[in-house]
Amino acid sequence: MESVNVAIIYYSATGHVHTLAHAAAEGAEKAGAAVRVRRVAETAPAQAVAANPAWARYREEHADIPEAGLDDLDWADAVLLGTPTRFGNPASQLRAFLDTTGPLWVQGKLAGKVYSAFTVSNTLHGGQESTILALSNTFYHWGGIIVPPGYTDPIQFQVGNPYGVSHVAGAPGQQTAPSQETLQAARYQAQRVTDTAAALKKGRAAR
Repeated sequence: MESVNVAIIYYSATGHVHTLAHAAAEGAEKAGAAVRVRRVAETAPAQAVAANPAWARYREEHADIPEAGLDDLDWADAVLLGTPTRFGNPASQLRAFLDTTGPLWVQGKLAGKVYSAFTVSNTLHGGQESTILALSNTFYHWGGIIVPPGYTDPIQFQVGNPYGVSHVAGAPGQQTAPSQETLQAARYQAQRVTDTAAALKKGRAAR
């Protein structure tokens, strides 16, 4: 298989998106990709983070994860973005990072790459699909090739959101981690993205 670079860039407040991101990394690596896992910078006020023990604990425990930069997007052949849903939209922290990508976009350096997305909400149907579709609007502007999981593997019929892997965390204070089936779906989504990027890269090299 053609060697590809996969960047997994995400924002996580309390750890659920983080868990999906690392499962996706496992799937991409198993498919033969070189993988970078990057978190975007926290933009929320310190007092807001401190007011939520789970949020503060997550930040402290995972402060060593490198922050995403434009070089990660430039390096990648494929990109998976992960975010909590915020009123049916991506988290502002991820949007703030995406809003810095103009220099790459204007040079055409984001076009032709493979893109996909995953999300977490507190409630069932709590804006999961609209959040992924909102990220797709950015992919359209970049000239990206969007690769969703669809229903292309049996795991999707167990936990399947055809737009992208999603997890229902539950109400604050009563949250549950992604199930093993959901983690497997995240691995599969990243594998599908990697395989598609590899096929594209091989085809372009043969032209």
